[in-house]
Amino acid sequence: MENVKFNDLMKKAKDAFQKNDLKTASMILGEVIEMNPKSTEAYFHLANVFHVRGELGKAVKAFQKVLELDSHHTDAAISLSVIYNDIGKYEEAKAIFEKANNQVKNTTSQGLTDPHLNRKFSLKHYELAEMYISYGRADEALFEYNKAATLDPDNLEIRIKVAKAYTKKGFVSKAFEELKRLKNEQPGYMPARIALGLLYYGNGNIIEAQAEWQNVLSREPNHPEATMYLNLSRSATETNLSI
Repeated sequence: MENVKFNDLMKKAKDAFQKNDLKTASMILGEVIEMNPKSTEAYFHLANVFHVRGELGKAVKAFQKVLELDSHHTDAAISLSVIYNDIGKYEEAKAIFEKANNQVKNTTSQGLTDPHLNRKFSLKHYELAEMYISYGRADEALFEYNKAATLDPDNLEIRIKVAKAYTKKGFVSKAFEELKRLKNEQPGYMPARIALGLLYYGNGNIIEAQAEWQNVLSREPNHPEATMYLNLSRSATETNLSI
């Protein structure tokens, strides 16, 4: 009977969280924790409530409690790592992230994969790459972007970021290779053609650039970026466009 009540309360807490009724979610989760002080699920959801509210100190303590109860709770580890990174505790963030990452590697080496977790790790690598690129550290950014792309191959935007990082390093031929490969693999993905056109334009290949943007417009006649870049390339040859 207690188990039924527990499940019922957890469902109500999750529903309240989905509706952004954080006060109700917090109250119900507190009740659940009183019923079962070792419920990692309740502590994890309570931590997320605190995180959304911006109560980072409470969120950290709740995520730490989850990991105290279950050291292999990778979602909690990743979430805690993200908070530490946001508040400038980079060494703590890195240590927790690497531990969680190694746990996932051990799991996947046994033939088990979790796409949801992979996407979370991909996002973390992507965030690190964005930080590196903002400081002009293209080598580290490339390393992280490629990790992110491997973990979440459906996120095609990362491939464009890889090409941009190659361009920043001066490896223009590598950037062309990346974008051409992406265009060939995903012919309906218009951002790849837009980016390829910009790369052509930036290297003085105006005809090739216009061909890419015209191709986009043949598929999506009202595509705003393709229209803008094509018009600019025709009317202002000195316009500086770059991906």
